[in-house]
Amino acid sequence: MATFFDKFKSLINTKSQNTSEQYNRAIYNWLGNTIVWNTENDETYINDGYRKNATIYSIINLITKAASTIPYHIYEKVNDGDYKRYKALSSGIGDPNVMIKAQMLKKHALVELEHTELHKLLERPNPAQSYASWITEMIAFGKLTGNRYIYGIGPETGDNINKYTELYIMPSQIMEINSGGIMKPVESYTIEYNGTYHIPAEQMCHIKDFNPYFDGTGSHLYGQSPLKAGLRSMTTNNEAVESGVKFLQNQTARGLLMSDEGDLNEVQAQQLKDKFRKDHQGSKKAGDIIITPKKLSWVNFGLNASDMSLIEQYNASIKDLCNIYNVPVTLLNNTESSTYNNVKEAKKALYQNCVIPELLKIQDELNRWLAPMYGDNICIEYDFSVIPELQEETDKVVDQMSKAWWLTPNEKRAAMSYAHDEDNPILDEYYIPANLIPASGSDIDFADPQPLADEDSKKKNPISNIEVKDSIELKASYNDYPQSASNNAKRMIDWREKYGRDEVRGGTSVGWQRASSLSKRESLSESTVARMAQFNRHRENATIDPKFKDTPWKDNGYVAWNLWGGTSGVNWAIKKIKQIRDE
Repeated sequence: MATFFDKFKSLINTKSQNTSEQYNRAIYNWLGNTIVWNTENDETYINDGYRKNATIYSIINLITKAASTIPYHIYEKVNDGDYKRYKALSSGIGDPNVMIKAQMLKKHALVELEHTELHKLLERPNPAQSYASWITEMIAFGKLTGNRYIYGIGPETGDNINKYTELYIMPSQIMEINSGGIMKPVESYTIEYNGTYHIPAEQMCHIKDFNPYFDGTGSHLYGQSPLKAGLRSMTTNNEAVESGVKFLQNQTARGLLMSDEGDLNEVQAQQLKDKFRKDHQGSKKAGDIIITPKKLSWVNFGLNASDMSLIEQYNASIKDLCNIYNVPVTLLNNTESSTYNNVKEAKKALYQNCVIPELLKIQDELNRWLAPMYGDNICIEYDFSVIPELQEETDKVVDQMSKAWWLTPNEKRAAMSYAHDEDNPILDEYYIPANLIPASGSDIDFADPQPLADEDSKKKNPISNIEVKDSIELKASYNDYPQSASNNAKRMIDWREKYGRDEVRGGTSVGWQRASSLSKRESLSESTVARMAQFNRHRENATIDPKFKDTPWKDNGYVAWNLWGGTSGVNWAIKKIKQIRDE
């Protein structure tokens, strides 16, 4: 007796994608362990699209070339809250003011890493490809078929057993999904190319475009190609070009010239034709008037390209294809409205509406599938701040930064894509304009004005030769903090020198600068003492986490706490700032 499976199997040829829908639905829902056939005709999109259609070829290359030039960086997340806010602001809007805010949050949320294993992998994903050609392949397949497949290969034994050493982009038009049934939609992948190969699902990263078509057979597991919606526009474009070529190749005589006074014999017809060519053809006689004593009739039976509306149909299909891909038609050498400013705005729109969303989709999937193999808090981020078309004019940015007194100079440097200045700790201080006072300024007691210094105290400014006065009163500073605070800070510095920054990761750049000052017994300003006192909010880090009992230098919170002098340093700062303000 034939089994349930045998009855369904006899309905179709399993090597054809034109599988019976009822069979597929039954297998997908109840049996599982079968291929879900892709109902999209990806071969058409590739052969009739990219390989045959000049417009689609140009659009895909515009996108891939723009995307492959944007650099990526690898970071360690140190503040989840700021990282989420940074992700929300850097979602591809591309507004300069928003990008500046995003850069501020990025500085607090992420610490950039260098020369990691992930760097090495992405720089050379596999022996045959660089990063640029690898990302170009991925984006091109995605824009043509709606699917991107990344296959990861790693050692089966050894220290790197859970890490990939090679990444390959698989041809999406020949990939098939093996379903394990409704409870496990994707069990593995199959590729048929000079043989049949099965790839476990966990070794494949499938990045697909949204597909709303749910027919019960699992076809929704594949992404929908943009050309699925634009198939008629692509066909129109191809047919317009083909019709134009045939018109040029096969055009016949434009018409027939006949005599109304009787038939012409063959000799007379040839003489008339030769005379017409001699007297009225050629560039010098274009537009000339023909005068003849004979009564002649003209029958027109040729159509020109304008009569056939080929140009109008061709241009309309180009605009439709550009709209499908969110690419401005101006960038395809459309000269109807191409000015310098229009092209500049079109390039900006290309990045905002097409390139950045595509890279963000890839970035999120790589952070889900690839980055966790190299560390719990590791992430990949694309740097969109380098895109020239998204940069505000420099003078406007400088003007904005100069007015933003609530930002430190180093934060302003970060907003303008300059490196953090580690050699000058003073650039991490806030500089408040002298003409600003607190809202409760009426309660402030101003000191009596001091007399100016005598003439002997005047000196010349060596740069501008403007006379300046020596300050009468120096800003107060304090260095009576306990020795144990200095010892705590010095111990953290010794740990970093001994174990390296890869082991001792706790603390910010400001914290390490503060540790340097405390270890050297340098005097601290009132604002610095106040910041030490505010660090009391991290007192839960004063004790070592039990899991770092044997390696306390790996406890990031404990390291950060002691950079500010530890418990003794923070307690001193709390008492000191109260004493200062009581006075």
